[in-house]
Amino acid sequence: MLRITSIFVCFLVAAGGPNYTQFDEDLDLIDFDLGIAPRRVPRQIKTILTKETRPHIQELSIKTTIISRYAFTAVHCAMLNRHSAAAEGVFHFAIPANAYISNFTMIVGGRVYQSEVKAKEKRVKQENDKTRVKESDDSRDQSDLEVFRMAVKIPGRNRAIFFLTYEELLQRRLGRYEHVTSLRPLQLVSRLSLDITIVDHSPITQLEVLPLRNGKGIASSASSNAKTAKPAPPVTTVIKSQKNVCSITFSPSIVQQVKISTSGTLGDFVVRYDVEREFGIGDVQVLNGHFVHFFAPKDLPAVPKNVVFVIDTSASMVGKKIKQTKEALLTILGDLRPSDHFNFISFSNKVKEWKNRLVPVTPLNVRDAKKFIYMISPTGGTNINSAIETGSSLLRDYLSTSEANPNSVSLIIFLTDGRPTVGEVQSVKILGNTRSAVQEKFCVFTIGIGNDVDYKLLDRMALENCGMMRRISEEADASAMLKGFYDEIGTPLLSDIRINYTEESVQYVTQHLFTNFFNGSEIVIAGKLTNKSAESLHVQVTATNNDKSIILETDVPLRHRQLETEKHVKAATLALAGSGRPSASVNSFRWDVALGAIAEDFTERVWGFLSVKDGLRSRLKSQTSKEREEHIKQATNLSLTYNFLTPLTSLEVEKPEVLNDGTMAPAPTVSPAPLGGDLAVNSLPEDTEEEQPQKSDQSSASASHKSNRVGKGSAKKPITISKTSADGDPHFVVEIPLSKLTVCFNINGEPGHILSLVSDHKNSGVTVNGKLIGAPAPPGSHKQQRTYFNTITIVVDQPKRAYIEVTPKKVILDGKDRMVLGCHSTVTVTSGVLTVAIVGKSNVTVTVGDNISFIILLHQYKNPAPYQKDHLGFYIGNSKGLSLGCHGLLGQFLHEEVGLAESGADLAPSTVLKVKERFVPVVQKTRKILSGTQSVDCWFARNNAAKLIDGQYEDYLMSHMFDTGHSPHGTNRL
Repeated sequence: MLRITSIFVCFLVAAGGPNYTQFDEDLDLIDFDLGIAPRRVPRQIKTILTKETRPHIQELSIKTTIISRYAFTAVHCAMLNRHSAAAEGVFHFAIPANAYISNFTMIVGGRVYQSEVKAKEKRVKQENDKTRVKESDDSRDQSDLEVFRMAVKIPGRNRAIFFLTYEELLQRRLGRYEHVTSLRPLQLVSRLSLDITIVDHSPITQLEVLPLRNGKGIASSASSNAKTAKPAPPVTTVIKSQKNVCSITFSPSIVQQVKISTSGTLGDFVVRYDVEREFGIGDVQVLNGHFVHFFAPKDLPAVPKNVVFVIDTSASMVGKKIKQTKEALLTILGDLRPSDHFNFISFSNKVKEWKNRLVPVTPLNVRDAKKFIYMISPTGGTNINSAIETGSSLLRDYLSTSEANPNSVSLIIFLTDGRPTVGEVQSVKILGNTRSAVQEKFCVFTIGIGNDVDYKLLDRMALENCGMMRRISEEADASAMLKGFYDEIGTPLLSDIRINYTEESVQYVTQHLFTNFFNGSEIVIAGKLTNKSAESLHVQVTATNNDKSIILETDVPLRHRQLETEKHVKAATLALAGSGRPSASVNSFRWDVALGAIAEDFTERVWGFLSVKDGLRSRLKSQTSKEREEHIKQATNLSLTYNFLTPLTSLEVEKPEVLNDGTMAPAPTVSPAPLGGDLAVNSLPEDTEEEQPQKSDQSSASASHKSNRVGKGSAKKPITISKTSADGDPHFVVEIPLSKLTVCFNINGEPGHILSLVSDHKNSGVTVNGKLIGAPAPPGSHKQQRTYFNTITIVVDQPKRAYIEVTPKKVILDGKDRMVLGCHSTVTVTSGVLTVAIVGKSNVTVTVGDNISFIILLHQYKNPAPYQKDHLGFYIGNSKGLSLGCHGLLGQFLHEEVGLAESGADLAPSTVLKVKERFVPVVQKTRKILSGTQSVDCWFARNNAAKLIDGQYEDYLMSHMFDTGHSPHGTNRL
């Protein structure tokens, strides 16, 4: 399986401090780098900025790509400490509660600090443990936001750069998808930009950008349908809409920000949209062995419902809460259908029923219900247990009568603003009593208002009884949000929905049984295909609607859908191409690379996202500790596989050390401690007679899923490079472009030897050297020892000297700044002409300029045997920039002609290669490259490549790792 760390994040560290001018009176404003003439800064802004003592946010750039309703957001923040003393900078960003953080990286003082997602350690449950509360909130309204916060010391006259990514699957509610971006930097920002790209397989409809939302909730359906002018989007918003692609940008200047808020609290930027739908089975998208099925039927008649409203009327509801609750209930009464049955219960110390049974919707009953609502008066405590038992008893009694429609949908809507204080107060017992009272005959939907609510209790109560939970904050418009929630569940269209797929064609399908389907919502299922080459996938949907059963069936043409989805992904990539723009604090920021990679695997990422959600729900619904532990293990494994920060994982990141004088402490000279985990590369590119690598363990992924941390050959996408490489013991493979031949050879060096792989110092300025380490041969091997590359250096001397040093655990980049990068997670850093792209525990791509690139594979072991050593494989990706004079064990063949000998030898022509004027005996052989994923037929030269290479093996030994071969003491001067 792919880890989320396979996403490329590109950014370049700028120089330590800004450039200052001679405008003494406006020096501070120049520090802020406003992008406008300092003397033309409005007085109000000048006053605000010069009084600011915190590090200033020079840039906040947010970019979201939504591909088939799966949203991936990248946040980039550049912060300047304009003072000479070190100061604390705080990066905070609010993300949707339904989303998962997938990466966090920061650069401080020119050094990169990468985060790592780890499993949480077991700890004793605490009553007021905020983390534990957050665990349970997986079904919360996605408009709720949780704040990610990182505080770090920034050296004097220096910058800190923060990069955060998170992912979420948008949920369809009331016929729309809604994406929310929080814009609350809490200070004025020199350059603030938001870019949202929406790409969908189906045509996009009803696109709308709302005015900035201040956190008081969304407008109700009643107000949104009012005959008023359509609200205008925020100032500077630009919307470009095509059939399947839409782009939205919002970039207010610092002056425009002041007009919205002088404190930097702009609000939520909200985008709503929907897509066109066809009748039938829904939309199935297929990509790279995974599928996603979107099912949202339309134009179906509403199913009758039986609903009991259970309303908290304790003393804490007095004032605004009870007033807004009454307003919502009175509006809801007017929306009940004649075929519905209903009742009301109020509760505080005691429970009060409006009627002793459910009654039909008639004008008289509605009028009497309004009187009951008007007469509600808050008083007393909160008896949650008795209230839910009474409501359940009313529903059960009604369903047992002949009056009840067998195809109707039954539900309880339960609202409270507090914790249980009267009667049963133990959450575990209340949950058990609720399950016993409900008896799986109907669903419970819960609503919490305010901050003094046991949301974990309400969440589990809903999850265990096929419902949903919503929270309403203290400052929100409770009336509108209550009405909006009712609108979501007020029109059931289907019940008892079961979606099945060809049993032998799929595995590890996410939740596919659903109790109800409500108008305006959507069912999303994802799964793995067992046979990628299968022609079709049979899909069957069975459900109940009103007075009949529905069966929908079809055969989905997999190859056709794969091609359609690939075209869809290409459209997303094209929409992103060139969208990254230069930044003052980061010279090269490639949004398109960072975000485009998600499109290539969005179906698998949807599967991973939904599987984690399934595991967390199953954990909360567990009835035994053993069952709970199993679901925790499954969800944790999936979270680690996709690098998701979930309630079961934590995000760990090393913080920079700043000295008392305001400067950075010296960079560490050793790599971070090795990380646990499975084998990063699934097999060594060795000859077939050599040992196979250690296999990674498999572990369960969710109730019926399994996850392999390596999966699919650590199924990172195949690297498109030439065969020219040095990997394994080390085995050299050389693709001769001019002759269309492939030759191979072994180098039996000694531990500690440094070999010249590519030497082009005089022309392109590029030199590549590799250092060997030794390892004992495995039992039964004909060799006494093996040698592997454990360090590779790439030195560049044009336009100025820089280098990259790679080991299996770390990468050192010394260009404009010296940075130490861990190999455990993904990051891409550009410095001068050098770019390093690390795919965590998999490979490192080094790019020099525009036309030279090398790929270094990371061979890492978990619990290695004595003969297994972490090592590197070296591959040439792009050699166009290397000159005709390039040399080295690999470099000398890049512009060489090598052919099969035509005559003149005692040996048959097919067994001799002609290299320059030399004749080299060879035999045919097959080699494995790219971690064993590819086999190469080649002509093998024995005896340390004698006669195949120029000179002798000793001519390629270098004196040190940074030897370019052209110093007075250098070698390799062939």
